[in-house]
Amino acid sequence: MRQGQTRLQKNDQVEVIAGKDKGRVGKILKIDRQANRVVVERINMIKKHQKATDASQPGQIIDREASLHISNIMLVCSECAEKVRIGKKILTDGTKVRVCRNCGATIETKKK
Repeated sequence: MRQGQTRLQKNDQVEVIAGKDKGRVGKILKIDRQANRVVVERINMIKKHQKATDASQPGQIIDREASLHISNIMLVCSECAEKVRIGKKILTDGTKVRVCRNCGATIETKKK
């Protein structure tokens, strides 16, 4: 796949396959297609030191998610409950859908 191309979408359930959070599952919050990075909910947490903006707002330390490289995550299929590769298929009515390469089930994005 070329840079910026991925079959992952926002709100997909993914599992981390490399790094300090290996084996953890979370939902994609944001995808940066130019840098090939994703932000996954409650994965790769960092501490951000925020400076005080004025006298009423004190400085603080905030926990937030840092991005992961897209090669370090895999989609979790809702049918077979395993991490899988993704394929594409064109249905008879002409719509393109993502399919699980393991069990062949159609993968639908869950909306909030």
